[in-house]
Parts: sequence; C-alpha cells; structure tokens
Amino acid sequence: MSKGQEKKGNDESRNIVLCGVGGQGTILASKLISAASMAKGMEVRSAETIGMAQRGGSVFSHIRLGSGAQCPMNAAGTADIILGFEPGETVRMLPYLKKGGMVVVSSRPVMPVTAALAGSNYNGAAMIEYLRAKAGRVVVVDTEKACRELGSGKIVNLLLLGVAAASGQLGLTVEDIRQAVKLKVPAKFHELNFRALEYAEKLAQ
Repeated sequence: MSKGQEKKGNDESRNIVLCGVGGQGTILASKLISAASMAKGMEVRSAETIGMAQRGGSVFSHIRLGSGAQCPMNAAGTADIILGFEPGETVRMLPYLKKGGMVVVSSRPVMPVTAALAGSNYNGAAMIEYLRAKAGRVVVVDTEKACRELGSGKIVNLLLLGVAAASGQLGLTVEDIRQAVKLKVPAKFHELNFRALEYAEKLAQ
C-alpha cells in the first residue's frame, strides 16, 4: 500500500483496476500509475497481488486516487477504468466497473493456471464479445500485432497504459506516464517503452 504526499492540490479522484496473468507486467503498470499520480500531487492508495506473479496465476491491482479514498480496494461497481492484460481475467474483474466506465483490454488470450487446472475450454474471442456486450465502453488493443511490430513482447503494459492515458479516462496523460517510466524503469529500456507509448497514442487516435 502506498500513499502519495499532496504537492499541488490536485484532488481529482479516480478508481482503477488492473488485471492479468503473472508475467505480463501488471505490477509495473500499477507502479507507473502510482508514480505518475504522486508526481501530480495526488494521494494514492493501492493494493495488489504479487504472490502469483511468477506462476502464471491471476494478478490484479487496485488503485484509488484522490483524498476521498480511505482504503486501497475498490468496491464493486466503482472503477472508472479497468486495464485488462488478459480477456478472461478482465471478465472476472468486470463487476468492479462502474456504469459508464471504460475497459481497455488486450486481445491476446493467455490461459490462467486456474482455467488450465479446471480443464476448461477457454475462448479469448468469446470473452471479448462478452465484455463488449456488458461494459459501457470497450477498447480492444491488438497487443500481439503491436509487440511484433515493435520487436518486443515485454511492452503490453505500456501499450495499455498509453491507450488508457490517451483516452482521457485514466486521469493521467501520456507524458505523465513517460515521466514515470524515467523514474521507475532502467534507462536501457526507456527507448522501447517510449516507442510503445507513441504507438499506443496513435492507436487511441
């Protein structure tokens, strides 16, 4: 859990949920959102699962921005935006989305360990269709194509963050995320991450 010090009087509230499968970069994305928000003087409260991050299990983060947040967990029906790194995990977290909220989701399915153990017939395309039917606004990002064009499979988090920021629903700008990358990501990865943000910004347009 983290709490940012108020610096500039920015009191815009925002409830955010990130979800995916271990190894996709959800935790780093959460840290980038928190760092960017604190840099703008916003209070930040966050909670995340990290134990399954290297086991292919379900991973999620809750982030609440603004002085009105008293606890880090979002209640059902209160999230302004869900960043879904995996379609099935996004469906699982959909009850947190508020009416009229936005979903930014990767189109690439990755079968979670829970689904594999259950022997389920997992269908990523069906999960996307479900999201489109149930959520108010859904942006599907072809992350597989983007990663192929950018030459790395390690940028799904920056792609989703970039699209979300460019949409205006994240409460942060693409430049805010870029500055957070400078703070939280080793310098040798900056150029790749910046290219991913630029790519995402074009997608959002």
